[in-house]
Amino acid sequence: MLSSFNWKKTLVVVIDVAIAIYLVLAMSAFNTPVEKATVCSEVKIDINNEMTDGFINATEVKRILERNRLYPLAQSMAEVDARRIEEYLQKNPFVERAECYKTQSGHVCISIRQRTPILHVMAADGDNYYLDTYGSILPQSRYPSDIIIVTGVVNRKYAQKVLTRIGNELLHDKFWQNQVVQVNVVADGTLELVPRVGDHIIYLGPPVNISKKLERLRKFYLYGLNEAGWNKYATISVEFDNQIICKKKKQ
Repeated sequence: MLSSFNWKKTLVVVIDVAIAIYLVLAMSAFNTPVEKATVCSEVKIDINNEMTDGFINATEVKRILERNRLYPLAQSMAEVDARRIEEYLQKNPFVERAECYKTQSGHVCISIRQRTPILHVMAADGDNYYLDTYGSILPQSRYPSDIIIVTGVVNRKYAQKVLTRIGNELLHDKFWQNQVVQVNVVADGTLELVPRVGDHIIYLGPPVNISKKLERLRKFYLYGLNEAGWNKYATISVEFDNQIICKKKKQ
């Protein structure tokens, strides 16, 4: 009876060990052979808003990775470090988020969400930078976008706290996004707008109630300037509630 019991116990142990070895080998075969057997045959780079209002393009991403010996093309897939590629790209001030992954077919896919610049600040004191939708300050770039320029007496605190809000408002309204080309900050903190169409300056006054002021001006454009002519006035002020003050050009 004792001998039979020991034989059965030994058989159970042998089976358990065999199953464990099989599982280890199976997991290893699943995780590593594909990478060891292939090299990176293609790098796919996808960037949001690349063709419209961004600063980063696929060529620049490739150049950044090549400079730092991280561009994966023709490298062994086992040696491609997707996490390191992500971390390095996210150091770029124009990149909001970077994701990288590898496929079993030998492709490395890189997806980038870039920061959206909304204003190009060119202050009177020489400070020159961009503001994104979150109020983050972005450095000068050799890929300038067609965005609104800010001039005048403006420091970075004012730009981040006040101008970011106004820039987002202009950006999300197609009419004003196309019509306004410049915002000028007067020494007292009030605002002027330079339009694309019309030979006049728009005076907004203090940076409050901007939505109401712009809506009042929009109606004046539709029902006033269309009749009077877009180049009749030198200045149009919407500073005060429920009124628009226009100053004619000197003859």
